[in-house]
Amino acid sequence: MLSQSLRDARTYEETVEKKIADEPRPDFHLCARVGWMNDPNGFSFYKGEYHLFYQYHPYDSHWGPMHWGHAVSEDLLHWKHLPIALAPDRDYDQDGCFSGSALTLADGRHLLMYTGVRKEVQPNGETREVQTQCIATGDGVDYDKYAKNPVLTSADLPEGGSRFDFRDPKIFQKADKTYGCVMGNCTEEKDGQVLLFHSPDGFSWSYERILLSNQKRFGRMWECPDFFSLDGKQVLLVSPQDMLPQELEYDNGNGTVCFIGTYDEETGAFTEEQNQAIDYGIDFYAPQTTLAPDGRRIMVGWMQNWDTSNLHPATKPWFGQMSLPRELSIKNGRLIQRPVRELERLREQKVSCERVTFSDALKLQGIEGRKIDMELSIRPGDEEQLYERFAVRFAQNAACQTSVSFHPATSVLEVDRRLSGSRRAILHKRSCRVRSEKGRLKLRLILDSFSAEIFANDGEQALSVTIDTELSAEGISFFAEGAVAMDVVKYTLCI
Repeated sequence: MLSQSLRDARTYEETVEKKIADEPRPDFHLCARVGWMNDPNGFSFYKGEYHLFYQYHPYDSHWGPMHWGHAVSEDLLHWKHLPIALAPDRDYDQDGCFSGSALTLADGRHLLMYTGVRKEVQPNGETREVQTQCIATGDGVDYDKYAKNPVLTSADLPEGGSRFDFRDPKIFQKADKTYGCVMGNCTEEKDGQVLLFHSPDGFSWSYERILLSNQKRFGRMWECPDFFSLDGKQVLLVSPQDMLPQELEYDNGNGTVCFIGTYDEETGAFTEEQNQAIDYGIDFYAPQTTLAPDGRRIMVGWMQNWDTSNLHPATKPWFGQMSLPRELSIKNGRLIQRPVRELERLREQKVSCERVTFSDALKLQGIEGRKIDMELSIRPGDEEQLYERFAVRFAQNAACQTSVSFHPATSVLEVDRRLSGSRRAILHKRSCRVRSEKGRLKLRLILDSFSAEIFANDGEQALSVTIDTELSAEGISFFAEGAVAMDVVKYTLCI
């Protein structure tokens, strides 16, 4: 039976959505129905549709008591909002239904596992959020919370594990049809770790082991883990808080890390072989993956960052969007991300320019727009002399632009939104080092109203950024210091 809190929240979002129907939104990125959106949750394929839940505060466009918003799609691009799935309406989750995941049980029910939050006054008088793990099951629209919640508490933690930072369960089915779950946690010293749990049925859970410890390498608390096999390797994704930069591979703040290694399912041992950043842009956090029916591993992340996420005015009726879903693979030991192939079905109005050579500012007829998919291939215009810099500028008018620039001497790719219309002294630039031989580089740029996602060298690096530029700014131009030869193919994306 639906609680009064859940019924009220559903009525509110449906009523307010009608009032803000004319608000400009992304075309093919999932955004908040009303209010606030952050982490993707419960990303799964169920009853012929992709289900994507998300952290949601329907009553305000700023963070608040967490609910689970809910949307479905047949193609990962056309999203339909469903009623709120979870509301904080039980004693054990009264202060929030935090992040979690979903899978299909053998009996056909959709199982959600999430973190319940309850504020508790400590002996020293301080109020802290105690976090436990909870279950709900349903039919893809309505969900009932398990009578024996919570299913994991502080009693299930290893020695030294913090009960205040114990969250974001990601469940998966093993080869023997039992279930595993990875969980974000940290020590009392705020050093991150991922915990591994086991269940025979998805309801009764027991602690197995620490899957991987941070050892003070990547930030502090590790949030939103994901764990899956891919192309003969095992992959662990985490989102660490409070990272320190490591050259151009990892940046300050809350970031994303991919560990690639091997996994022994019998012993539960994960052996890390290498690590890398997942996204090198400004706005990408808490990614979660699912397995598509055709075997593809698909990932989506929250396209925002915590340090700038509460700077918008209170009058904004919705805030928060997800990244474009991405197909994952491993090539030469590296995580590769490519936009889902379904995006190509939206391509129309092809404009192609080949072997364009220039050494200054350049505009090309037909190359413009704010909902586009554009592929660039650049190389030196003079094989005897390397150019100094290349840039593509987009969402451009007389006052605004966002740019992606490449410096071949250092192989550094940079995204810059300083001139995008922002009135805040916030982070506007991010850089990464890409693979380039003699100034050659492939880029794919996808724009959708208020965002840009850049994929370098067929997905070896991805850079995501949100922009607030007015939608009438549709200009695109190119710039070179030194001679650059370029091929361009641009499509308008029509949803």
